[in-house]
Amino acid sequence: MRLISLASKSMLNRKASVLLTLFTIAISVMLLLTIERVRQEAKSSFSNTVSGTDLIVGARSGDIQLLLSSVFRIGHTNNSVSWDSYQDIKAQRGVSWTIPISLGDSHKGHAVLGTDSAYFEHFRYGKKQTLAFTAGRAFVNAQEVVLGSDVAQKMHYQLGQQIVISHGMGNTSFHHHDDNPMTIVGILAPTGTPVDKTVHVPLAAIEAMHSQPKSTPRMLGKPKQPAGHKHDHQDEHGHHDSHDHGHADEHEHHDSHDHDHDSHDHDHADEHEHHDSHDHGHGHDKPDTVAVAVPAPADLHGDLIGEPKQITAFLMGLDSPLYTLQIRRNINNYKAEPLLAIMPGVTLRELWRMLGLVEKILLLFSAVVVLISLLGMLTTLLATLNQRRRELAILRSVGARPRHIFTLMSSEAILITAAGCTLGIALFYALIALAQGTLQSQFGVSLSISLLSHYELMLIGVIMAAGTLMGILPATRAYFYSLSDGMSIKL
Repeated sequence: MRLISLASKSMLNRKASVLLTLFTIAISVMLLLTIERVRQEAKSSFSNTVSGTDLIVGARSGDIQLLLSSVFRIGHTNNSVSWDSYQDIKAQRGVSWTIPISLGDSHKGHAVLGTDSAYFEHFRYGKKQTLAFTAGRAFVNAQEVVLGSDVAQKMHYQLGQQIVISHGMGNTSFHHHDDNPMTIVGILAPTGTPVDKTVHVPLAAIEAMHSQPKSTPRMLGKPKQPAGHKHDHQDEHGHHDSHDHGHADEHEHHDSHDHDHDSHDHDHADEHEHHDSHDHGHGHDKPDTVAVAVPAPADLHGDLIGEPKQITAFLMGLDSPLYTLQIRRNINNYKAEPLLAIMPGVTLRELWRMLGLVEKILLLFSAVVVLISLLGMLTTLLATLNQRRRELAILRSVGARPRHIFTLMSSEAILITAAGCTLGIALFYALIALAQGTLQSQFGVSLSISLLSHYELMLIGVIMAAGTLMGILPATRAYFYSLSDGMSIKL
């Protein structure tokens, strides 16, 4: 203990060089632990994104490409799965449930996922955890939308607000569906997966937006219509009188148009005949064909699933794992169209094998940084050995033996390494706390502020052992020099 106290006081006398060495070791330890924690958590986050899903089916491409696009919203697929093929595979023996997925739209940089009610019932993440709501509920009609937790938090959305979906992935939007705003009815609880950054809409809404005629985008959303217009328009199928009342302005337009017919030239005769037949139809209690050219919200409320022409992919759960290989083979050999079925767990392992070289390079890089910092400590101890000649000679004169000199020098190296590791761990936790939100929102990697794992503790132990070995060399030189000359050290 006296030697440790003496070593501490000796380092205080050389605090400038000692602090520089200490911070070098601390930064290298922080870098090593951060790389290792991010690597582990990235694997865990990817593995926990989807669980309980036996197969993922999409158009034939690559296994990893299908996994990344359908589950992690990374990249995109060039082809789709026809709705008829989806229904056919869904009806096969051994299939317990399916979740259709339609991608390709976005909202202010967030992916939009079209699906049905099976998504909230069967989708699992983590250790087969179900999706939960922090507010609201699941959608029940084609004008409602459910947000992931990150979307709601980042955009400061609340229940009841309306949002507009855009066509195009990421921040690039080719067309805004502002004629069909959707109401927020639910906000999902955080999952630490891409679900948090996703806007969920019914398949029927995706189909309605993409099937609207280009010539009539204005008819669904007249922003300055009276409040009663929507209500009366929704009742047009059941009550023609309300329809006529809700579209009074439109009929006035046709009446005035017909009234001006006599003053128009004959080259517009076809157009006037169209309006005459339109008015004639109303006289026989038939719906206004112009007003219902694009379905109103009430027309879409009946069927959440709808029958889209195609979807991006779908998830499958089977009655028994025994069906997995058989159904996968049947899908891969599907004759109606080229399809690909993958097992998520197997594909993830293949992905990590591909990234194994990157992991090794990162670990090697961090290990080299640690080694350089320890070599810097060794250089500092050797460089100051000649300057400490008087200090060591005084210790010998008061009775210190060569072994005491050896212990003193090695203790300094151990203390510097231990202090550097402690400071490095503190910096590591501070960095994790600061980068936690960014990694979660930008890359979907959830970092947990938890105790060091056994592997991380082993890395710290290796660094301590390496620091001790680095301190042995200057301690050995001081030992032998003190044997040859008790009052001085010759270098």
